[in-house]
Amino acid sequence: MLIWIAASIFLLSYFLIILEKFPRAVIAISGASLMIILGVLTQDKAVKHIDWNTLGLLIGMMLIVDLTRRSGIFSFLAVWVSKKVKGNPAMLLISLSLLTGILSALLDNVTTVLLIVPITLSIADELEVDPIPFLFCQILMSNIGGTATLIGDPPNIMIAGQTGLSFLDFIINLLPIILIIIVATLSVLYLFYRRKLTTGEDLKHKLMMQNEWEQIKDFSLLKKCLVILGLVILAFSLHSLLHLETATIALSGAMLLMLWTHEEPEDIFLAVEWPTLFFFAGLFVLVGGLVETGILDYLAKGSMSLTGGNPLLTTLSILIISALLSSFLDNIPYVATMIPLIQKLAELSHLTPAQTQPLWWALALGACLGGNGTLVGASANLIVAGIAVKNGLKIRYIQFFKVGFPMMLLSIIISAGYLVLRYY
Repeated sequence: MLIWIAASIFLLSYFLIILEKFPRAVIAISGASLMIILGVLTQDKAVKHIDWNTLGLLIGMMLIVDLTRRSGIFSFLAVWVSKKVKGNPAMLLISLSLLTGILSALLDNVTTVLLIVPITLSIADELEVDPIPFLFCQILMSNIGGTATLIGDPPNIMIAGQTGLSFLDFIINLLPIILIIIVATLSVLYLFYRRKLTTGEDLKHKLMMQNEWEQIKDFSLLKKCLVILGLVILAFSLHSLLHLETATIALSGAMLLMLWTHEEPEDIFLAVEWPTLFFFAGLFVLVGGLVETGILDYLAKGSMSLTGGNPLLTTLSILIISALLSSFLDNIPYVATMIPLIQKLAELSHLTPAQTQPLWWALALGACLGGNGTLVGASANLIVAGIAVKNGLKIRYIQFFKVGFPMMLLSIIISAGYLVLRYY
């Protein structure tokens, strides 16, 4: 009986999340509450299923990024990049896309688009060019760049929190293929858009006259933020040697920066995206209900029968299925479901941690890159669409699908080749 209750609550919650008629955080917490009220799991067990390391890491990085934003460094970078390419729209498209990819790897893709997109719209307006190609490229590059590191995309944060994979593990295993995908994607996008992006010489001259250094609002704050951010990233790289979890590092860095800058906590804590954190917490409990009732055991055994337990077939299946499902569904609840499923698969197949690693990289690549398939595939996509609407632009689902889905398929084909060649 509990199995049917758990499955029903999970599927109903997932369906309502997809519909987007109600706030995702409210649905997730409501579903989690029902799991406890109806006896699927106790409150103590529900709390144990929440990945506090993931939540702590997100809070710490949100605080650090908000303080860094206040210095004006992101506006500086956008104007600096624009001047380096002398206001050439086609080259600016590539440059701002690269900047988005890099920042998405170092910060996270949601934060990056919140910072870069308004600046991009302003620059496109100054050059009197269509901003839609810029926005599409930045959506794609935010998800691609975010795939490269542990902190770049929420699915990676979730995978690391449950598996113990380090910051360096993500860099070593994912950065090489992400660099290849970036080159391939930008090459295709440049060929596709270059003839559509032209502007007048007078408008280029006006852009070149801007002083990028005027964008920096607080040099003292900037220096402090860069020092702390550098130390945090270094500590992420060495966290296995330091015997510290990523949440401890991020939160310690955030608190140190707040002490150093003497900022008011009430003001800074407003930067924390509490709905996102409650959404994650609710999802962890929903998946915990599936674990406690044995549903994931059943799914894992079914998956083994389809692939015969063959590691290569299992890896490629996870990659392809993750990409397709993450294109049409939000990748966060999907990954929350897949993590314990893969753990059970590895256990039933008697795989060592080293043999299980390709499965995690397949999940990360599929879920993160799959988010580029449609406008609803990832949180960053929806945020860009929302900013566009506020600026009088409407990004249509089919309009983005025609660009995003082929680019997503290209990245998954490249990823499949990489996984086969490197691990099998």
